[in-house]
Amino acid sequence: MAKLYFYYSAMNAGKSTTLLQSSYNYQERGMNTLLFTPLIDDRFQAGMIYSRIGLQSQAYPFDKGVDLYDYVQQFLLSHEPLHCVLVDEAQFLTKVQVMQLSNIADNFSIPVLAYGLRTDFRGEPFEGSQYLLAWADELSEIKTICHCGRKATMNIRIGENQQAVTSGNQIEIGGNDKYQSLCRKHFKQAHGIIPCTIKDTI
Repeated sequence: MAKLYFYYSAMNAGKSTTLLQSSYNYQERGMNTLLFTPLIDDRFQAGMIYSRIGLQSQAYPFDKGVDLYDYVQQFLLSHEPLHCVLVDEAQFLTKVQVMQLSNIADNFSIPVLAYGLRTDFRGEPFEGSQYLLAWADELSEIKTICHCGRKATMNIRIGENQQAVTSGNQIEIGGNDKYQSLCRKHFKQAHGIIPCTIKDTI
């Protein structure tokens, strides 16, 4: 039986690179893939997935109103067989859309690979990530590191003064200019949750 996979990480861990490599691996073997990318991420051209190392691919842009299950069903009726569905920035999915992805795996026997952030800049879960963590068949962490060398699990939003932003809208599109990946300890320090000691500054 096909599965729903959720690959999660902090910012700048290479999620899009891994997604594009996975899609390429299928295509190299003569298999067809369908890629989805959120319309809200307007840093690049709509309907394109870009990685920081220069890889790119066309994808179908979705917003909260898109029925992913229906789109895949229509694709199957009018195209060649489909072997894998891949979703970039999956944290922007709705609860309903996560259920639609699970139905794609269950009803069409097509594996679904979703890639996204687990939490926002406040340490709060995104809706899409929350339900992927709850409903995915398999969970896998894509690792990156904090400036201290520890594994980064959190994200902070950076303001104009280069200090951590602690309030605001959950979604604000940006890259390295607005966000940093940190370990939990330095995330808490950036938010003023625990004091920074002399040892931490060495």
